[in-house]
Amino acid sequence: MKTDNALRQELLKVLLYAALSLFLIPALTYGFVRYANHDRDVSFQHMIEDRTYADNTASSEDKKENNAFYRARPPSKLCANREAEAQKYREAVCETYGVVWQFYTMQRAALWTLVGGVVLLVAIGALGGLAFVSRHWQYTSFVVGWRLMTLAGAAEVVLQGAMGVWLSFWVTAFFAQKYYVKLILIVGLAVLAGVAVLVSRIFQRVNSNNRVDGELVTEADAPLLWHRIRHMAARLKIAPPDQIVAGIDTNFFVIEAPLTVGNKQLKGRSLFVSIPLLRVLSMHEADAVLGHEMAHFRGGDTRASAQLGPKLNQYDSYVQGLRDGGFTMVVYYFMQLYRMVFQVALSRDSRAREFKADRTAAKLVSPQAISQSLVKIAAYDNYRSNTERALFERDHKLNEQLGLSAAVAQGLRPYTASIDFVDDMRTAHIPHPFDSHPPLAQRMQQVGNPLDPDDYGALVLEVPKATWADEIITADAIEQRMWSAYEQQFAQNHEQELAYRYEPADEQERQLVLKYFPPVVFSLKKDASIEVNYSGIAQSNGEPLLEWNSVKALQYNTSSFGDSLTVTLNEKSMIGSKTMTIKLGGVGKQKDPFNAVVGHYWQRHQVMRRANGIPPWMS
Repeated sequence: MKTDNALRQELLKVLLYAALSLFLIPALTYGFVRYANHDRDVSFQHMIEDRTYADNTASSEDKKENNAFYRARPPSKLCANREAEAQKYREAVCETYGVVWQFYTMQRAALWTLVGGVVLLVAIGALGGLAFVSRHWQYTSFVVGWRLMTLAGAAEVVLQGAMGVWLSFWVTAFFAQKYYVKLILIVGLAVLAGVAVLVSRIFQRVNSNNRVDGELVTEADAPLLWHRIRHMAARLKIAPPDQIVAGIDTNFFVIEAPLTVGNKQLKGRSLFVSIPLLRVLSMHEADAVLGHEMAHFRGGDTRASAQLGPKLNQYDSYVQGLRDGGFTMVVYYFMQLYRMVFQVALSRDSRAREFKADRTAAKLVSPQAISQSLVKIAAYDNYRSNTERALFERDHKLNEQLGLSAAVAQGLRPYTASIDFVDDMRTAHIPHPFDSHPPLAQRMQQVGNPLDPDDYGALVLEVPKATWADEIITADAIEQRMWSAYEQQFAQNHEQELAYRYEPADEQERQLVLKYFPPVVFSLKKDASIEVNYSGIAQSNGEPLLEWNSVKALQYNTSSFGDSLTVTLNEKSMIGSKTMTIKLGGVGKQKDPFNAVVGHYWQRHQVMRRANGIPPWMS
C-alpha cells in the first residue's frame, strides 16, 4: 500500500502531466496564431498604406480615412467583424477555408480548448470530491465522470489532432516559407491512429468475472460450520451466504458479484475461507473473522462492490489502452488523474468499512478474538510470503513437489523468534483481494483491544485445541489438491523466470533457456532468412551474429522499398552511438510475429543482465 506522502506525490505528478497534455498543444497553437497574426497584420497595414499613399487620385483626407479604416480592422479581427461597411472587405479576405479564416478558426479552437481543459480539471476535482460524500454518490460520480471523460477525451483527440496537423504545415510554411509533406503525413497518421484506438477501446468488452482457486464446501461437507454461519447471519439480521468456497489463499473475503471457481460461475453471495488460516485460528478467533466478513454483507459493502467493480475494471482497461495509443496520450493523463482522485475516495471509504466491520465482529464475538485473529493471520501471511519469495529467488530448478504447506507450518515457530518477525508485524496488513485494509495496529486500536507487540510471538505459537478446519470433512482433500496444483504452477513459473535470468553457464542451463527461448527463423526474399535466438540475431547472408550485448536500442522501419530493423549499438562513433540496418525484404505478413519475437528475446536479455548485476552501460 502506498503511503499518503507517496500517493500525494504521484497525484501531483499525474496532475502536472494532465495539465501538459491538456494545455501544451492548444497553448502552442494559440501563441503561434497570435504571433503570426500580428506579423501578417503589420505587413498588411504597411501594404495598404503604401498603396494609399501611391494613389494620386485620392485626397489627403481620403488617404487618412482609408488608412484608419484598415488600421481599425486588421485581417486577424475581420472574421468576427459584423459591421455592414466591412462586408465586402470581410467577404474578400475571410473566405471559408482561406488563410485568414484558418488562423481565425484555429485561434478560437485553441482558446476554447484551453478553457475546456480548465473546466475539465475543475470537473475532475468536483466529481472526485463528490465521491467522498457517500457510497451512493461514489457510484453516481463514477458513472457521470466516465461519460464526461470519454466525451472530453474524444473532443481532445479530435481538436488537438487537428491543431497538430495544422501546425505541422503552417509552422514551417510561416517561418521557412515551405512545408514538408512527410511531416504532415506522420502527424496526420498519428492522429488517425489515436482516433482509431479511442473508438476501438470504447467498444472493447472486458471480462469482469472474479476468479478464485478453491472448491465448494457444501452443508454436508461442514454441517457445523454452516450452522455457525447461519447463526451469525441471523444475529446480524441478514441472509446467509449462498455458498462457501474453501482454498489455500491467505485471506477471507465475501463477494456478491459473480465468482468463477474452477469451471463454475457462482452467483449470489459467496464466502471464501482459507483452510491453512483456519488451522492456525481457534474457533473463537475464526468466528471473529467470519463475523467481520458477514458484517460486509450487512453494510451493503459487497453489493456496492458488485455494482461498481465491473465498471472500474472496464474503465481501467480503457485507460490503459490509451497509454499505448500514441496520440491518445493527450487523453490518458487526465483520465488517469480522475481515476486516482476517485481511488483516494474509495480507499478512504474502504478503511471506514473495515473499521466498521471490525467493530461489528467485536460485538458479535469479542474484541480480543478480533485482535488475536489479526495477529495470527498477518504472521502466517508474512512468513508464507517470505518463504515463497526465498524459493523463487533460488538459482536452480525447483521440484514440483515443494512441500510448501509443511515448510510454512514447521517454520512459523522459529520465525516468531526472529528479528524479521518483529519488523514484519510493525507494518503488517491483513491480505485481501478486493480492499486495501488498514494497518494491523490501527484495526486493533479501533476495536479497543490493542495488543503488545512483545506478545505477538507467544500468541502465534499457541496451538488451538479445535479449529473449524477440523469440522470440514473435505478439508484435507481440498488442501492436497490445491497445494499440489499451486506448487506445480509455482515451480513452472520459477523455471520460466530462470529462463529469463540465466546467462547459461553449462549445458543444463542452456537447455532450460532454449525450452522457453528456442531459435525462431523468419523467411525473407531470395531464399534469405533471419534467425532470432537468445544470443542475438543471425542473418543467412554470412554477416556475423549480432549479439544482444552489443545492442542499445531497436527500431522497426516500414517502407515501400522493404522493411528494415535499425539497431543502435553500444559502440560509440564521432557523433554518437553507431547504428546498423538489417534489411527485412519479404518479411510480409511475418512483420508482427517478428517484432514480437525480437521484443521478447531482447527483453529476456535485459532481464538477464539485471539479474546478473551487469550495468546497462557495460557491453
